[in-house]
Amino acid sequence: MNLIVREHAEQQFAEELAELAKVDTRPRPPNWKLSPWAVTTYILGGELENGFTITPKYIGSRRIIEVAVATLATDRALLLLGVPGTAKSWVSEHLAAAISGDSTLLIQGTAGTSEETIRYGWNYARLLAEGPSEKALVPSPIMIAMQRGKLARVEELTRIPSEVQDTLISILSEKTLPIPELGSEVQAVKGFNLIATANNRDKGVNDLSSALRRRFNTVVMPLPATLEEEVEIVRYRTEALGRALELPAEPPALEEIRRIVTIFRELRAGMTADGKSRLKSPSGTLSTAEAISVVINGLALAAHFSDGKLRAGDVAAGLVGAVIKDPLQDRIVWQEYLETVAKERKDWKDLYRACKEME
Repeated sequence: MNLIVREHAEQQFAEELAELAKVDTRPRPPNWKLSPWAVTTYILGGELENGFTITPKYIGSRRIIEVAVATLATDRALLLLGVPGTAKSWVSEHLAAAISGDSTLLIQGTAGTSEETIRYGWNYARLLAEGPSEKALVPSPIMIAMQRGKLARVEELTRIPSEVQDTLISILSEKTLPIPELGSEVQAVKGFNLIATANNRDKGVNDLSSALRRRFNTVVMPLPATLEEEVEIVRYRTEALGRALELPAEPPALEEIRRIVTIFRELRAGMTADGKSRLKSPSGTLSTAEAISVVINGLALAAHFSDGKLRAGDVAAGLVGAVIKDPLQDRIVWQEYLETVAKERKDWKDLYRACKEME
């Protein structure tokens, strides 16, 4: 029995990657496991010539994925930019898995990320005992990617202090990482590139310098364009997560998902779906990822405290928690939405009552 809560993409989808490699006869850039066509098929899904089905990892514009994959085949790094919950990290991981067969060369950006995290560090016990040497050097994920010709990933690039961000400039432009202490350098092997993600709506953002921006091709990851697209994303991901978490519950009813997604989209847009009523928007982003969390939380409640069938009462708590981030401002927004929109919809009476009971 596999006891890993969440496997890396290259492990979880190893069979799909292997099947793609079998039928992939198109040209591959140096050190790529698959061709750009096969990478795109892996991300977007489809049926292969041999009848094998590749599941979609991203539901959205094909052109966005094609541009991202094409960028990584050049000498420019890729920046996936967007609001929270637009699958930036998810796409980044799957791109690395398909191209390099390794999505683990990752730096998680925070306010405490240092230059050593991006470049290299030292085993100080060995450094004191032996002095600077290759054995005392601790390579960063980016250095390892350069040496092996793989993709490195930097999550939340704009959370890293600006002066540390700029450490990437010479790496991305010269494809070289100097090691002055040893009088040597690491030169990138063909296949090396970098994928960064950045959140354009979070607090504590450090803007990228113009010099660093020029080293990236920026691809903006949009929110789902239509209600149906977002419903399908939530349905697919919640079913997959439900299986992974082994929740003893029925797959969520499509109409329940549709109501949750409708609430999120209307509050995000500040307008009802029919365009007839204007609404106040809460302080949070109400992303697709949060909608998935609401459904999963509801499934857990239904599985362990009910008959396993997702109902309005199971999703109400998650909805309230997702919408109300600011206890004062967001509570007013949510109460107005319940009274002016949810209460007036005949087929939403159960959801309205369940949400009112949570107040």
